[in-house]
Amino acid sequence: MKAMILAAGRGERMRPLTDDTPKPLLLIGSKPLIVWHLERLAIAGIKEVVINHAYLGEKIVNALGDGSAWGMKIQYSQEENALETAGGIANALPFLGDAPFLVVNGDIFTEINFATLRLQRPNLAHLVMVDNPTQHPDGDFSILSGSLSNEGLTKLTFSGIGVYHPSLFANIKRGQPAKLAPLLREAMAKGLVGGEYYEGVWHDIGTPERLAVLNEQIS
Repeated sequence: MKAMILAAGRGERMRPLTDDTPKPLLLIGSKPLIVWHLERLAIAGIKEVVINHAYLGEKIVNALGDGSAWGMKIQYSQEENALETAGGIANALPFLGDAPFLVVNGDIFTEINFATLRLQRPNLAHLVMVDNPTQHPDGDFSILSGSLSNEGLTKLTFSGIGVYHPSLFANIKRGQPAKLAPLLREAMAKGLVGGEYYEGVWHDIGTPERLAVLNEQIS
């Protein structure tokens, strides 16, 4: 299975840290955040990774190169302006191929075992859900009998980790900005989105304060 790391965001909430450094290259301990992802993807046996980039994207390319340092091949999907999540994935489909692929947000930190994640057909997506963090107390979706739903009394937060079938993005024109949530809700209404609960280490690195807290835990 191929993987994609979403790394095209501007990181406005992380300013001034992201004025000169793209968010995925901010340090967690002694390593850039995105390197933690690459190491865990390599451990999971993933050999091909696509990274999209826009703002200061050349710094990401220069820092990571062709991926040989992790025993993998990295390809880059350049965006003139960030295309949002679904738009960025659709733009990268020529690199990702026709089989289901893993997508990881570039601004999270996790210790999940990527090798365990699978898409069960005919589902179009399989999302990893986590407990609601303080900054997102109401959650996103419920897990009901292994499927995700907008219904349900207890909602969890989408972790930013998912496995997708490329057909989910078939109606998005390359280069067109598009959000992921509407696609997921449409697929959920048809019962085509699976989900699982992950209770291990997961952090949303959305602000300098959250970055500092994580670095205190890592050090």
